[in-house]
Amino acid sequence: MKGLPPPARNPTAMIDPFGRAISYLRVSVTDRCDLRCVYCMAEDMTFLPKAEILSLEELDRLCGAFIGLGVQRIRLTGGEPLVRKDVMTLFRSLGARIGPQGLKELTVTTNGTQLTKHAEGLYAAGVRRINVSLDSLDPGTFKALTRWGRLEQTLDGIFAAKAAGLQVKINAVAMKGVNEQEFDRLIAWCGEHGFDLTLIETMPMGDITGDRTDQYLPLSMVRADLRQRWTLEDTDYATGGPARYYTVAETGRRLGFITPMTHNFCESCNRVRLTCTGTLYMCLGQEDSADLRAVLRDPSVGEAGLQQAIRDAIARKPKGHDFIIDRRHKTPSVGRHMSVTGG
Repeated sequence: MKGLPPPARNPTAMIDPFGRAISYLRVSVTDRCDLRCVYCMAEDMTFLPKAEILSLEELDRLCGAFIGLGVQRIRLTGGEPLVRKDVMTLFRSLGARIGPQGLKELTVTTNGTQLTKHAEGLYAAGVRRINVSLDSLDPGTFKALTRWGRLEQTLDGIFAAKAAGLQVKINAVAMKGVNEQEFDRLIAWCGEHGFDLTLIETMPMGDITGDRTDQYLPLSMVRADLRQRWTLEDTDYATGGPARYYTVAETGRRLGFITPMTHNFCESCNRVRLTCTGTLYMCLGQEDSADLRAVLRDPSVGEAGLQQAIRDAIARKPKGHDFIIDRRHKTPSVGRHMSVTGG
């Protein structure tokens, strides 16, 4: 892929109205997925027409513009990013931008189903750290949560990634009455295999064919419960994302908590999200957005104009989200699915 080289970096070019430096871009390369996780999608999903999706070359150009404006970390997401045809060309192009005047890190969030095929290629492209979604180690529960998934396939992918030299972090969405009895097992399993673990509160995004009040589990309660059996030591470790990490003394591995509901982490937000259609969301939990596809495809707009459109969008970044889950709010706080925004 022939991407345009980014202009000279200006580390202070993207400061939002609340003084937060935007250095982290999450890019959804597709809204499609080969699973149908119950907290993320309805089983009968209608996906975007292919004509609306940016080409890999267009995504590369947009990422280059963000890098030129000071973005240091890019995470490719979906849907499931590794189901997009030829997506490894984008990984290789972005990986070539890692260096003193470019990216510090290129990462990916995946459900693991395609990792046996792509793990070595990801490492060769410059990826060193990946997040894999794994909400249960029980085959029956895993099948019920993903609707279409096979636990063995995801585990094979995880161990292929480890063998390729990738640092693996496991992400698990905490769901009341579904997997809350498995957290001890997940902590022990991650410790055994050298993986970090992050627990995530379910978020009110999109119609999932169900009631989120039945799923929602406050992680403040989970953390208090885990402390009865595990020693959680404070650490200043951070990856650039919203997780608050502890070290589990018994395993030596890290345990993270992402708590958009019980603890709003917006004061330190350093990220924006770009969808596969070129829509930039300045906040996961707000609908305010900017259409970069129109700018990108306007032949009269050059790189300076594209960067100015990005700056204008950052100038509208809100202070925080308004996520609410309770029985008085039956509709999701945000109508779009996580798979559209980038998980």
